[in-house]
Amino acid sequence: MEGNKSSQGLKIALGVALALFLGVGFYTMNLYSDSKENEKQLTEEKQLVMNDLNAMAKQYDEAISENKVTNESLVEARERIQGLIDSLKISETNVRSLWRYKKKYLSLQKEMDVLLAQNDSLRVENSYLATSLDSTRVKLEERTMFTDSLLVQNTALAEVVENASILGTVGLKGFGVIERTSGKLIPTERAGRTDKIRVCFTVAKNNLVQAGDQELYVQVIDPKNNTLGLNEQVEFEDKTLNYSIISKFNYENANLNVCEFVTTKGQDYEKGRYVVNVFNHKDLVSTSEFTLK
Repeated sequence: MEGNKSSQGLKIALGVALALFLGVGFYTMNLYSDSKENEKQLTEEKQLVMNDLNAMAKQYDEAISENKVTNESLVEARERIQGLIDSLKISETNVRSLWRYKKKYLSLQKEMDVLLAQNDSLRVENSYLATSLDSTRVKLEERTMFTDSLLVQNTALAEVVENASILGTVGLKGFGVIERTSGKLIPTERAGRTDKIRVCFTVAKNNLVQAGDQELYVQVIDPKNNTLGLNEQVEFEDKTLNYSIISKFNYENANLNVCEFVTTKGQDYEKGRYVVNVFNHKDLVSTSEFTLK
């Protein structure tokens, strides 16, 4: 009798353990399914934002081509949009990144409203552009509401806001220059005549960033994958960055044009492709390349 009771007890225990195992497995599968679905939604949302930015860029191209006299304000706005598109292409597909780019897009949109209001003659000649932008704004607001619903479910909301509060750059360019004894700089594409590498970019206005002293890390990589300039390292929590120079400036809540020089410390410049990166702490905010022949 005691043996039968023991056997029955063991069977019951095994049954309970099996039920628990199956329950945990089902719960794990559900979590995995939810994760894949969120990843799919974020990827689709990123593509929609990219489509809207490309549509806006195309509209600016049309507006610029229809004006006999170059409108510098429109050209500058077009370059900022292209910089945002380039940055979005290489960004990670996650809620934090997507939220940051939508914030930047909304900031550009508000700035564009002011620009179009000031340029009355262009607005009259291109009324269809304003209508199209209004439609784009409505679509973006609807998608922002969808993203907000995801953020409510995401415990990383505080981190998302924090990462949106960083400075970015647009219009990044690097090129070789010849430096005359008078101090005059002459751009050149010839490696043998290059005295310095000049890196220029625009620090984009971000209302979430307080005015004051700021700094960005500039990295120039030559055709042999060497980091030019200082080639010093800075440590972050999960990343080590080799930089060419630290660009320090005073940010005053407005677009700011910045240029820096990078040298090879007496060595000749290599022929080939050079890559220029700008980092805000550990985050890559802009990248570009140029060639010396």
